[in-house]
Amino acid sequence: MNSLILPIFAKNISMLGLKLPTDPRWAELVEGNIEEILTDHAFCEQKAASNAIWIVVNYPEHTDMVDAMLALAKEELTHFEMVHQKIKDRGWILGRERKDDYVRELYKFMKKGYNRNIALTDRLLFAAMIEARSCERFKMLSEKVKDEDLRSFYYELMVSEATHYTMFLSFAKKYNEGGVDVNARWQEWLDYEADIMKNYSKKESIHG
Repeated sequence: MNSLILPIFAKNISMLGLKLPTDPRWAELVEGNIEEILTDHAFCEQKAASNAIWIVVNYPEHTDMVDAMLALAKEELTHFEMVHQKIKDRGWILGRERKDDYVRELYKFMKKGYNRNIALTDRLLFAAMIEARSCERFKMLSEKVKDEDLRSFYYELMVSEATHYTMFLSFAKKYNEGGVDVNARWQEWLDYEADIMKNYSKKESIHG
């Protein structure tokens, strides 16, 4: 996403296309258990890095995408390190990995067992969907949490997630070699995600 667009984006989360916003009460849950949200967040960053590596391993022929995914994996691991530092700064320790039911439900919608080109398109849209919702959640955290350090931290991460979201969508369109109508499929992803989001915003986790 162009750096000139980011200030506008920061004020207008609807640019993500999400059809159901997070219930504002989610931020209240988070405020009551910052330690839990940070542990969950750390592992979200690890999973994002793992997804980027998965794409590299399975689609090594797309050189520019490989370069982008390697850079993304490094960035996500840096974010993991940063979140871990926030945990240590507060005198806490990193807990065990949490299950991410939201991502699991998205995974069910992803096309698997198709030819590898169709599968790539949907894998990229799956990743874009997660980044879009994470971006929306980070924006809320940057506005709602009382801890000024965390507010600033989540604003910076919100900007990163926005660029990741647009990158995944761009690659889905560029390497759409399976004849998929990417724009139409993306709308299906947005509709599906909005439907499952009716059951979320109830736990102190990044996607809960």
